[in-house]
Amino acid sequence: MKMGTKKTIKSDGVYYRKLNEEIRQAIADGATEIMLTGVNGQRYIGDGLHDKVKITMDGVPGNDVAAFMNGPTIVIENNAQDGIGNTMNDGKVVIHGHAGDVLGYGMRGGKLHILGDVGYRVGIHMKSYKNKVPAIIAGGVAGDFFGEYMAGGNLVLLGLNGAADEPLIGNYTGTGMHGGVIYIRGEVEEYQLGAEVGIKELDNEDHKLLKKLLEEYCADFGLELDKIMDKPFIKLVPISHRPYGRLYAY
Repeated sequence: MKMGTKKTIKSDGVYYRKLNEEIRQAIADGATEIMLTGVNGQRYIGDGLHDKVKITMDGVPGNDVAAFMNGPTIVIENNAQDGIGNTMNDGKVVIHGHAGDVLGYGMRGGKLHILGDVGYRVGIHMKSYKNKVPAIIAGGVAGDFFGEYMAGGNLVLLGLNGAADEPLIGNYTGTGMHGGVIYIRGEVEEYQLGAEVGIKELDNEDHKLLKKLLEEYCADFGLELDKIMDKPFIKLVPISHRPYGRLYAY
């Protein structure tokens, strides 16, 4: 196989270990673009990969896509399950549907772009690492514990597809949060928030950052940036860097 070639791998009924072996072999042979057809629940796709390769899936993968990933771009043309970007260091995952729970667990770099809704505990333990600042952007609504124990990075929730009377987030948002920023397009109620976060207005730096983040997000999904930015955002920030200090240290 020549350098820079494209590779299609038929994934229908292929056991996840064999599928991941085929992906790694294609990369070793020089593929820079890989198309996975018929993906149906296979786990760990893209885990631990360091190569600048693009992997596209036309089905629904299983848990822990892009765990420990450090560079590739993964495009999922459908929904995705739980644990995407677990401890991811760099790269990007673009999901054209909904995604599940515990997205970006311990994530310390890279980007997760989700067009639809997301589940529970999105961004849990997300952190910045050296010069890396991770970002998760979801276009729909989110479940409980959004940004739980968050220590760094940026979480953005857009609420583009929800009904007018549907809450943007569940309860306990930002519980244990002690770093990073959560941006929400719209309003939230105080009862939905953890005791560790406060609601603030955006400043000029926030607007610049949001525009930069959302320009790439809109490009991935063919959305219009102006229409997204025409509704006010709020930001949630931690009110303490040691929210549980008195519980564990005296």
